Amino acid sequence: MRCPFCAHDNSQVKDSRPSEDGAAIRRRRQCESCGARFTTFERIHLREVTIVKSEGRRESFDRSKLEKSIALACRKRSVAQERIDQLVSGIQRQLETSGDSEVASQKIGQMVMDGLRQLDSVAYIRFASVYKDFTEARDFEEFAGTVKDIVKA
Repeated sequence: MRCPFCAHDNSQVKDSRPSEDGAAIRRRRQCESCGARFTTFERIHLREVTIVKSEGRRESFDRSKLEKSIALACRKRSVAQERIDQLVSGIQRQLETSGDSEVASQKIGQMVMDGLRQLDSVAYIRFASVYKDFTEARDFEEFAGTVKDIVKA
């Protein structure tokens, strides 16, 4: 593994442990050249999934983009990083095992919405505001009303 600090090609694994409910292995490494320590994650990758955007553009599935958008929705909320990682891993696993090589971005957005609804209502509303393209305060108010109904049920 290449060192992110000095770009040396060799590093030594100092510690390995499972993370994300066993869906990944976290490895602590030390560069043999500069001695810097860094962490890597090893995950199962079943198949290439292509995302079809609403305007028809296609791009490869990028786990980090999904992580960033969910983390942004959960920012300053009491949602543990482990729960976010579990949600991301669950969505990625569903996409890779679905058998479809192309998936509409709307389907992923709905999967995130479903997961955030269970995780945190504020994060759910934050994500929905971008996903559903809220343009006025009234949009937030109407959507928040539906969330209240969900929480009461």
